[in-house]
Amino acid sequence: MSSRIARSLTIAVFAASLAACSSVPLDQSATSGSGTGADSASSGQIMDPFNPQSPLAQQRSVYFEFDSYTVPEQYRSLVEMHASYLASHAQQNVRVEGHADARGGSEYNLALGQRRSDAVSRMMTLLGVNSSQIETISFGKERPKATGSTEADYAENRRADIVYQQ
Repeated sequence: MSSRIARSLTIAVFAASLAACSSVPLDQSATSGSGTGADSASSGQIMDPFNPQSPLAQQRSVYFEFDSYTVPEQYRSLVEMHASYLASHAQQNVRVEGHADARGGSEYNLALGQRRSDAVSRMMTLLGVNSSQIETISFGKERPKATGSTEADYAENRRADIVYQQ
């Protein structure tokens, strides 16, 4: 019984520390709203992943450092926003698609992409999303967003995309 309490406390502390983060995503589609999740609806933001004006529709990619699957600090508020929506809409499902840049072998990049999608999924479940709402998949380097070979192109391809299922 005490291990269940310790686990619950650990999850609560982790969730609280994530909630305390106030970083702003660095991608170009960032909006200036201060709230996240369903509470943002009261500040004028429509929280609907199928409405093109919603931050849930505009901000769906978590970008990673080279050879990393740790969710960067600046994307934690993005994951929190999606997790808040999913936790309050239990019927909604998402697929988290992991990607890698063109460097490295196919097998390695598939595994790295999977670790990236799993990291985003794990964060969402710690924030209250039911794991049955989330599917993870890796495309490795097979579905690049940018097709060039510059560092900027590589950075654009190191990501996990949150895709809502209709």
